[in-house]
Amino acid sequence: MSDVVADPSTTTDPEPAPAAPGGPVTIALVVNPVKAGDVDELAAALAQRCVELGHHAPTVRRTSEEDPGQGPARQAVEDGATLVIAAGGDGTVRAVAEALTGTGVALGVLPLGTGNLLARNLGLPVDRDKAIETALAGRDRTIDVGRLEDGTVFVIMAGAGFDAAMMREAPEGLKSAVGWPAYLVGGARSLRRDRMSFQLRLDDGSPLAGRARTVLIGNMGKLQGGLELLPDAEPDDGCLDVVVVAPRSAVDWAVLIGRAVVRRRHTDHRMQTYRARRIDLRLHRVQPRQVDGDLIDPGLRLVAEVEPGALVVRVPVDDPEA
Repeated sequence: MSDVVADPSTTTDPEPAPAAPGGPVTIALVVNPVKAGDVDELAAALAQRCVELGHHAPTVRRTSEEDPGQGPARQAVEDGATLVIAAGGDGTVRAVAEALTGTGVALGVLPLGTGNLLARNLGLPVDRDKAIETALAGRDRTIDVGRLEDGTVFVIMAGAGFDAAMMREAPEGLKSAVGWPAYLVGGARSLRRDRMSFQLRLDDGSPLAGRARTVLIGNMGKLQGGLELLPDAEPDDGCLDVVVVAPRSAVDWAVLIGRAVVRRRHTDHRMQTYRARRIDLRLHRVQPRQVDGDLIDPGLRLVAEVEPGALVVRVPVDDPEA
């Protein structure tokens, strides 16, 4: 698919814009047309602000069902982009982040999805105009990523068990209509699943065995609806956090949800947390699996390793962590 360069001449005054500090930035917009709706209008709004800031108009690359963003983002880097802006849901953002990992090229985010988990965890604006401003004029923050054995990168969480089943069972039409609450329906449908037997190895430690509803490997801890599953997880601490969720009754579920709402840390039979650089999760039967809210093939194993400081993300200028 050929690249499209947004034409700023139709959206800006003919007066030349002031030069950007350090010179113009080469920018690419990787956009999911299903989430964005009017791609041309979005590209024009971005191009107008680019020119106002003294940058070149962005090159626009669309994702597809076959390529959710890795290919367009990699091509943008090969073509010299120094900022790649992902416009779409969590899947688009994750795919672009995977392509940018280790390159030093900054990732800007225009959140257009149901969960927008990276935006929620890093305090990025969800409003389109504010998100454009942050992507173009924000500050750079370096964060860790997790990588699975097959090369798949995640920036928020990977997991196996109930969490992936909940995403699988959430009705697509309801997700489009009401957003993240549709996952509650998926969760209710998945409660009938039995607990899974697992073996967990953290770094070079001895294996831990048990039964759980789900095991999550997190780089960041916030979920949809403001719930914070891993309040101690930091995106730049060089480690991944692990949570084993093992409620046995409806009362246990209520206790866990209450703790997540009030961000209370507590370890007991309902939930246990760990921290490691490499996590090897082995399952006794095939389980649904997910990365950053996107389903991947079900499997018997989930192995993840942290890559410290591998991704640059554009964040608001007042971010104290930047």
